[in-house]
This record gives sequence, C-alpha cells and structure tokens, in this order.
Amino acid sequence: MFLEVITPQKTVYSGEVNLVKVPGSSGSFEILKNHAPVISTLSSGELKFDAEDGHTARYQTGNGVVEVKQNHVIVLVDFIEQK
Repeated sequence: MFLEVITPQKTVYSGEVNLVKVPGSSGSFEILKNHAPVISTLSSGELKFDAEDGHTARYQTGNGVVEVKQNHVIVLVDFIEQK
C-alpha cells in the first residue's frame, strides 16, 4: 500500500507501508492493504504508520483529511511534527 503524507509546506512521507492509523474526526481508525475506498476528515492527534522495512513512525498532526483508494492513501494535514 502506498502512503503520502502532505502538508501545505512539503511532502513529509511518500512510500510503501503495511498499516496506517489516523485520528479520524469520529475516532481513530486503521487502514490496511485492500481497504475499502474512503474519504474522512481528521482531527488533531497521532498519525502512525508501519513502513514495509519494519520502521514505525509516529507524528502529531493538526486537522486534515484522508483519502483511501486502490491501495493508495493520501493524508493531507495542516500541521505535523514527529514524536
């Protein structure tokens, strides 16, 4: 599954991952390979993903949106910092 994490300033991450956990507006949820298509708003909170090389990354994010379609996840947030 391919993940892109983007802010207004830059692309923070772009690469293959096994799992993405996002802070959805109605509660956090996980995205795995072959997830159904979805578009959701995000609240500020923790974004976590497991890269294919075994590396786990954690970020604190601001508000945003996530789109999942055909194993491509795009996270657009207004603010992000690594934990």
